[in-house]
Amino acid sequence: MRNLLKYLTDLGIWTLALPLAYFLRIEMQITEHVYDVAMLTALSMPIKAIVLYLFKFHRQSWTRIGIWDLFRIIQGVAVVTLIVVAALFFIRQGFYLPRSVPVIEAGMTILFLSSVRLFSRIQNETVRRSDVRHSTRKVARVLVAGAGEAGTMLAREVRRHPESYMEIVGFLDDNPSKEKEWYLGYAILGSLEELTEVAHRHRVDKVIIAMPKADGDVIRHVVTMAQEAGIESQIMPGYYELLRGNFNIAKLRKVDVTDLLGRDQIELDVAPISKYLYGRTVLVTGAGGSIGSEIIRQLTKFNPKHVLLLGRGENSIFRVEREFRTDYPNITFTPIITDVRDHDSLEHIFRKYHPEVIFHAAAHKHVPLMEDNPDQAVLNNIGGTRNLTELALQYGVERFVNVSSDKAVNPTSVMGCSKRVAEYVVHRASLRAGENQSFVSVRFGNVLGSRGSVVPLFKQQIENGGPVTVTHPDMTRYFMTIPEASQLVLQAGGLNNNGSIYVLDMGSPVRIVDLARDLIRLCGFTPDVDIDIAYSGIRPGEKLYEELLTDEEGTTATRHSKIFKARANGPAADELESMLEDLFAAALTQDSNKIRRQFKHIVPSFKCEVIDNAEEGNAHGQTAEQESIPERLSNPGITRPPQMQKPFLKLRKAGNRSTGTKRAAMPQTAAETVSDPEHVNAN
Repeated sequence: MRNLLKYLTDLGIWTLALPLAYFLRIEMQITEHVYDVAMLTALSMPIKAIVLYLFKFHRQSWTRIGIWDLFRIIQGVAVVTLIVVAALFFIRQGFYLPRSVPVIEAGMTILFLSSVRLFSRIQNETVRRSDVRHSTRKVARVLVAGAGEAGTMLAREVRRHPESYMEIVGFLDDNPSKEKEWYLGYAILGSLEELTEVAHRHRVDKVIIAMPKADGDVIRHVVTMAQEAGIESQIMPGYYELLRGNFNIAKLRKVDVTDLLGRDQIELDVAPISKYLYGRTVLVTGAGGSIGSEIIRQLTKFNPKHVLLLGRGENSIFRVEREFRTDYPNITFTPIITDVRDHDSLEHIFRKYHPEVIFHAAAHKHVPLMEDNPDQAVLNNIGGTRNLTELALQYGVERFVNVSSDKAVNPTSVMGCSKRVAEYVVHRASLRAGENQSFVSVRFGNVLGSRGSVVPLFKQQIENGGPVTVTHPDMTRYFMTIPEASQLVLQAGGLNNNGSIYVLDMGSPVRIVDLARDLIRLCGFTPDVDIDIAYSGIRPGEKLYEELLTDEEGTTATRHSKIFKARANGPAADELESMLEDLFAAALTQDSNKIRRQFKHIVPSFKCEVIDNAEEGNAHGQTAEQESIPERLSNPGITRPPQMQKPFLKLRKAGNRSTGTKRAAMPQTAAETVSDPEHVNAN
């Protein structure tokens, strides 16, 4: 009914525009041409009615009228004007029509149709502002840092939504060409450096950072000045978030530590990604984890036919399946609860669904926990990867992308060494790949925003009043955001260079203590004054700094500026198979020192201290098995009593080594994957 009323209103306005145009052109002489005016009005009315319907004028929201709605009105009026002028060119005899009348009518029609919509919008916003003025809630005076596209978008949204209880005071911008200019009725009040002065002069309550491309240092500086001025700071979503949907005020949020990284926007080469994902069946392991689930969010943009969500944690798989089914109804999602160590279960999945693309993100990544449980790192990170690569070869999978870690470079931890050996396994599979198959690994550093990130730990410590614990004042790590890492993983898969190890551009390393200080400030406290920072010492297996390449690897450029290719190295394929069997055998004995010695045999650059259990037991006058639980708990290298370290369950018997088909028995446990506090959980 409302659309019908709007349709009739538009038709009436447009119909009356022609007589009014005649009157403006010939004034009182119109009485001499009443017949001509009436006939032309009647003849043009059906044309106008049809154009109004075809151009959907009645479906425009009058209270949300914008510039594109105005263009639509101009297009429709222009079409009718051209039709009328063309028709009268042939039937002009018998009608009095000055050449200026159609032009005057068109201008008046555009003016009247736009005015009725603009009046409706103004009335709607006036009523809403009146409700806000009569409310007891305070309206925040907002200063916008950045007068670019994002800033003007924000100002436009605030003006449209008085119920946001925000009032724009003006802009700050460092561009000299914008000095003293006005945007959407708001002035440029100064540069970013003048924030404190402007905030006091204009009684500002809040500053909103609207600079998606700004460097992390710039955002950090704005936040610091806002704190000094005693005002709140918020930020608009970055490019990764804005690309997921249209901006609205509800997406404003507090500045997060990820904003301070200042990572550049990723420019994806869409064609090769779409080529290998469109209409395909894709298997993602660790689908419930941070990286696995984000890989799925990114690949849905390329319209795969079927996505298999594989993971061990039923709660996380249930959560992401529900999210994906809601957000991407045109894609089929199948949740699969299984263990990548269970070869028979995986083979059933391959036989049933025939995946064409695999992203392998499932892994144990918690460094200290893997130091205490090296057998699990072997059986899950290496054994699971071998199961998947063998089945991928057997069932003709076209693309296999293994998510690796910078901890695999010159590893000092069991976790890092397991990821390095997993890279060897993937490279070994690439040597046996068919003509249309590609097996690659993608190596990158720590991911902020993941559930295994160091940030939640720091936040919890800040909420508890401190101290924030950092292992060492000089410890550094490479960081990137989850969407950035996931997009580059998809891009690496599209490079289609079989056997490659890709290294992502991680930018500059970040000191962990600086990250902690930033987080303390973002929470509204002063480091070392309100919240102390304590140094706990480097844990077993940790490095002061991470490396992305070994000395022997080096890099070569790829087609993408953010992705580099490392030269693959490692043991020969036939030697690796024998080494793996010995490593799996050691893992099944749960002998941590034996596992480490075998790791050292496979990866000579592995740095570890191998201690003979028997000698250690003799030195203490007892064996490791006889050591009491309190003494074991006091040992920093052992965090669990013996009864919590459950025996393994063999899933399949080992084959004959001479046939080259032997597989080490894989354990089946119900333990959830635990992530590195400075990395990401992919299960």
